[in-house]
Amino acid sequence: MGLADLFGRRRKSESEAADAASPDLPVYPTKALARFLTSLSSRQQPLLLDLGPVVGPNVTFFGEQLGCKILVEDLYKDIDRHVVEGKVDALPAFFAQRFAQESNSVDGILCWDVFDFLEKPAAVQLAQQLTRILRPEGALLGFFGTAEPVAGAKANYAKHIVIDQANLQHRLYPAARGKQRPVLNRDIQRMFEPLRVTEQFLLKSNIREVLFRKNAAPAVAAPSPNPVPTT
Repeated sequence: MGLADLFGRRRKSESEAADAASPDLPVYPTKALARFLTSLSSRQQPLLLDLGPVVGPNVTFFGEQLGCKILVEDLYKDIDRHVVEGKVDALPAFFAQRFAQESNSVDGILCWDVFDFLEKPAAVQLAQQLTRILRPEGALLGFFGTAEPVAGAKANYAKHIVIDQANLQHRLYPAARGKQRPVLNRDIQRMFEPLRVTEQFLLKSNIREVLFRKNAAPAVAAPSPNPVPTT
């Protein structure tokens, strides 16, 4: 084994250890995650898109549960960069070009709570792009805060660490901006049209978990046989 491989594996091991579940952190229930997993379990090697930072234990969990390929696109880092550069107003245009994936190419999408940190124009554009790349009958899971942000509160993102299908831990880390005003339920549904809401849970933690599905592709009619000419 080369030194680069050795140090690479060590860094990966250290990262996974840092993100591992901790007995010192509270555990939060999730009702929608199990439904999300079930919706993808019948697919052969589904493609899963995670919009949060890389969390080693989550990669392992979803890989074992679904046998899937996982793409991680850290949108929280994108948001931070736009805030620091004073370009928050450019986020809608950025999201319009952010995803190189082809339309109808991704089986499942984990949004976590990224929409809580976006104003409406950016949120609408992001939802449209996610809807575009989601495969017919694919599933999208999002967490949406329902409480108004507290003035002067410290700005943090959260790594959502999966304990099991029914429980998560939230590990906070600094953010360049705090949560924005919560999105109303009817506006959430409109943003993701034509996806349909299949499951929705309002938790005691002031989080609304929403599971969306994309309709199956319309059946393509078989071509009519060429008519036999009459004489």
